[in-house]
Amino acid sequence: MDFLLAKFDKSWDTPTKLDEKMKDLKRKQVELNALKGDTESRTSTELHPRKKLKKEVELWLGNVETVNSKIQDLEQKIGESSFVSRGFLKGDVLKKIQEVDELFQRGRFRDSLVVNNPGWIGQALSTTTLFGGAAKTCMEEIWAYLMNDDIQKIGVWGMGGIGKTTIMKLVHNQLLKETENFDIVIWITVSKEMNIIKLQNRIARAMNVTLHEDEDETIRAGMIYEMLARKGKYVLILDDLWDKLSLEEVGIPEPSNGSKLLVTTRLLDVCHYLDCREVKVPTLSKPDAWRLFTEKVGRDVLNHQDLLPLVKSVAEECAGLPLAIVTIASSMKGVRDIHEWRNALFELNRQVKSVNGMEEKVFQQLQFSYDRLQDEKVKHCFLCCALYPEDWEINTDKLINLWIAEGLVEEMDSIQTEIDKGHTILNKLKNSCLIESCMIENSNIDKGQVKLHDVVRDMALRITSARPRFLVRAGMLLKRIPDVRDWNEDLEKASLMCNLELQIPSQMPSPKCQKLTTLLMCRCKIESIPECFFEQMHGLKVLDLSENLIKNLPNSISNLETLTTLLLGWCEQLEKVPSFSKLQALRKLDLRGTKIKDIPHEMERLVNLKYLDLSYTKITEMADGMLANFTSLQHFSILGFDYKLFVSEEEISGLMRKLEIFEGCLFDWNEWNSYAQALHARERWPRQYFILVGDRLMWDDLDNNSKKYIELKGCDMICTNGIKILSDVEVLTIVECTVDLCEEESFFSWFIPVPHNNFSFLSRIVIITCKKIKKLFSSNWVLHNLQNLNTLRVEDCCDMEEIIASESESELEGEGNGVAIKLTLPRLKKLELWDLPKLKSICGANGVVACDSIEEIVIRDCPKLKRIPLNLPLQDDGQPSLSPSLTIIEAHPKECWESVE
Repeated sequence: MDFLLAKFDKSWDTPTKLDEKMKDLKRKQVELNALKGDTESRTSTELHPRKKLKKEVELWLGNVETVNSKIQDLEQKIGESSFVSRGFLKGDVLKKIQEVDELFQRGRFRDSLVVNNPGWIGQALSTTTLFGGAAKTCMEEIWAYLMNDDIQKIGVWGMGGIGKTTIMKLVHNQLLKETENFDIVIWITVSKEMNIIKLQNRIARAMNVTLHEDEDETIRAGMIYEMLARKGKYVLILDDLWDKLSLEEVGIPEPSNGSKLLVTTRLLDVCHYLDCREVKVPTLSKPDAWRLFTEKVGRDVLNHQDLLPLVKSVAEECAGLPLAIVTIASSMKGVRDIHEWRNALFELNRQVKSVNGMEEKVFQQLQFSYDRLQDEKVKHCFLCCALYPEDWEINTDKLINLWIAEGLVEEMDSIQTEIDKGHTILNKLKNSCLIESCMIENSNIDKGQVKLHDVVRDMALRITSARPRFLVRAGMLLKRIPDVRDWNEDLEKASLMCNLELQIPSQMPSPKCQKLTTLLMCRCKIESIPECFFEQMHGLKVLDLSENLIKNLPNSISNLETLTTLLLGWCEQLEKVPSFSKLQALRKLDLRGTKIKDIPHEMERLVNLKYLDLSYTKITEMADGMLANFTSLQHFSILGFDYKLFVSEEEISGLMRKLEIFEGCLFDWNEWNSYAQALHARERWPRQYFILVGDRLMWDDLDNNSKKYIELKGCDMICTNGIKILSDVEVLTIVECTVDLCEEESFFSWFIPVPHNNFSFLSRIVIITCKKIKKLFSSNWVLHNLQNLNTLRVEDCCDMEEIIASESESELEGEGNGVAIKLTLPRLKKLELWDLPKLKSICGANGVVACDSIEEIVIRDCPKLKRIPLNLPLQDDGQPSLSPSLTIIEAHPKECWESVE
């Protein structure tokens, strides 16, 4: 026994000795990790973007991590071992002690830990602190895209001076710190005067390579390509890219294998051209802008209560642009004199240059975007935006119509084509960040309006103080028109709009403005205009006098032979206009909402008219054949509450040659049939119409922004060939109409689409106070015509018994044998049934209506209706559930609702 114990003691350590060896190992491990910590500290000091770790250092650090892991595993094994098995672990412990000793000796690096790294390019860039929550969110979005392997190209775009470069410098510097994702980061400032040679030189220089100037561009591109390809995963940042760029011509590979291309630009088109993931840099929010302004101007300004309103006004003039804020606030730093602040605000409003070079520092940046528009007409379109008041939300339709009237959009055969061109220009201006879309609050829904930042508008007005020459006093609360001396002879455009108490002195002579082409004096409540006012404006093309209180137009308008656009809409006191005999260049005439009773004298000579609006005037008749003169008419509106114009079938047929928009009140059902017949005979018919037939009209609320609307009111519809309706109608409203139907006939079965074969666009039907109608639809009519129906409203129809009636024998048989007849209205969202005393059924005894999109059901005063047969979607257990979109069920009275199935 003693012999065996002696052998055990000789071959294996006792548990006590093993524990001592483990303590020795752990002590040495602590010393090794202390050396590792010192080495890592030295590494952080010595390592920067142009350096890399020596391979031996990199390998040593890795080996230390490995041995730490193995020691941890060994400790676990010893802890879980038995008395006998512990002895077998002695060799492993001794081996780890030796390994730790060797690593400790190798880790005493005497020389530098790093060497030059020619493959890592990216010197940290000086930058400012990022300001504002929106900018930080923008930076986080860029970073997320950089870390996403599925995104190779990122385009950061926004207005000049908004902070794109600041954000990208911070991103660049962050990339240099987090080197595990990319091998190289290259920053290139492109500049405005970019060309292929310069860009190639800058990329090569960033990689410590020199290209020969006399080398062929294609060869140089190949060299750039090879250099980048050899660098592994790269990030190439092209800052301030001003134009579309061919990556192939420069020699930039299409990013792959984790490489990235980032560009900053003022043009969204550049992002589109390069197929980038777009990131728009927003302006600062009002709170952030104010915080930045006070930080730069000095927070002690907040202690001066008399200055505070002026300081806030000056800050608001910066329109959230960081560059403008920093420049203007810095120039006013330390100023505590109220007179200087008043002067600063005045100068900002009036575009004066005396605030320490502010204009050159800010406007010059903003004007870059304007200069890059290149197309002179597009530039002029932008400058026209400055004709509107400051902070004005400009209706895009009105703006585009102004461009068309100005001739800035080339004349085409179609209104729609011209409007499409106008929207193309509008998008160019948006993409250049010269204008911005107005959105509905707390949503991403465009309001159909655009707006200029105040500073951008100031820049535009600065440009127009020279050529082209503008006089803009819009929305300035003027009570008196500018003096004659302000109307320079080289003036091209003048805007006095939205001065709500503007008066023109009766003795004021005509301004000498032979070059004046545009005069906007709408919404000024002008009561009178001197007779001679327009005598020396012979070049005038666009005159907007709408929404004023004038009773008579001055005779001097009669001689404006170059006038193409005359807008007098909603001059509600206007009763008299002079002769139009010389206005043969006129293309657009708007007289809607005036008190004019007679067609203007010799209006038939306006053969070039494309747009004529006589809606809501007091005109009650038009000479026979007059409309035949207007063969170029594209928009014709004769809507009105108190009158109806009879338009013959021949005249309608002639108008259809080019007419795109028709808004008209037709006298009765017979006239409607003539109109429909004329349309049926033409290949081309209006793309937009509001057709109102019959008695005093209600013009139902168009909650779906319909462009194709027909309303019938007070018509006795007695016909044997059906009721002809345009097949692309979107909204159909029928009010107080009577029609004698056979017992088995449904009302809508009489509706015949012209010229197509169904009403596939019909989205809204309103039936109000129509007697003698017992059945509204047949099931077959529903199947073929109501698949896009969004809203159905039936109200006060005293004889209505069924909404959808059965019509085939098989359906009638099905009603008796319990077989459900299913009808589908896949897009129905709103169902309203009001005051229908005889209504028994929505779709027959066994019928069900499938409408999974239903959002609102309103049932009021339908006492005989005992069943609402909606086919609801089923839950997992097979039980019916409410449609997930259904949010409103309204019923009255309560007793009737409780008895409904």
